[in-house]
Amino acid sequence: MQRPPLDIEHLRRALTGTPELAFFTGIDVVESTGSTNADLIARATDPETDRVVLVAESQEAGRGRLARAWASPPRAQIALSLLIRPHGLDPATLGWIPLLTGIAAVDALRSTAAVPAALKWPNDVLIEGRKIAGILAEVAGGAPRPAVVVGIGMNVSLTADELPVPHATSLTLSGATDTDRTTLVLALLTEFARRYTRWRDSGWDSGPLADAYRERCATLGSRVRAELPGGGVLTGIADDIDPAGRLLIDGRAVAAGDVTHLRPGE
Repeated sequence: MQRPPLDIEHLRRALTGTPELAFFTGIDVVESTGSTNADLIARATDPETDRVVLVAESQEAGRGRLARAWASPPRAQIALSLLIRPHGLDPATLGWIPLLTGIAAVDALRSTAAVPAALKWPNDVLIEGRKIAGILAEVAGGAPRPAVVVGIGMNVSLTADELPVPHATSLTLSGATDTDRTTLVLALLTEFARRYTRWRDSGWDSGPLADAYRERCATLGSRVRAELPGGGVLTGIADDIDPAGRLLIDGRAVAAGDVTHLRPGE
C-alpha cells in the first residue's frame, strides 16, 4: 500500500497564511518518535513554548487513556500533539480541553472525510460504534505558565488486519471521501483553533462547549457500564454531562473511567 508522507511545507505555509491557523506558533513533523506527547511535555519546561504542534509519521511508544499502548504502521495514522498554555483558566475546568479536542476531531472528520463521526465519553471518536481516534491530555510545566499537552491518535489507512483491536476502524475502512493526512491535520488544527479561541475569548465559559459536546456525544442516552478507578463498576443510563465535563450515569457524576456502550439485554 502506498502511504505518502505528510507535506510539511504545505502545513507550515498554512499556519502562516491562514488566519485561523495563525493561532499556532509552529509545527514540526518527525519521521519517528516514542511519543509526541512525551516530546512536548519535555519542551514545556521552556515557559515561552506555547501553541506548538508536533506530528510523527511513526510513533513507537504512544499512550492512550489508562496507560494503554497505542501504535500503528508508519504513515497509516495521524499521531499529533499540541501544547497550549490556557492563561486564566480555572484548573478545575482543565478537563474541558480534551473534550474540546474531541469536538474538533468530530467536526473535522464530518466536514473533510464525510464520515458520521461521534464522541464516546470522554475522549474517544467513533464511526458507527467503532473507534477511529483517541485523545489524551496531560498537564506539563509549572508556574507561572503551566501547559497542557493534548495528543490525538487517528487511524487513517489501516487495513482490517492492521487494526489494534476488533472494535476499531480506520477512515479507509469507513469509506471516507478524503484520507489525505495533510488535509486532515489542517482540518483538525483549524477546528481546534476555532473552538479554543472562541472559548478563551468568552472568558472560559464552558456552557457553549457543553452544548456542542452533547450534540456530538453518542454516549448520552445510552445504557453504559463504567469501570471506575479503584475497581468499582457503575451501570445505568448516561443522562448528561455536568459543568465540569463529568458524565452523569443515573444522576451520579463520573470523572474518569472506562465506559462501554451496552447492547439491549446487557
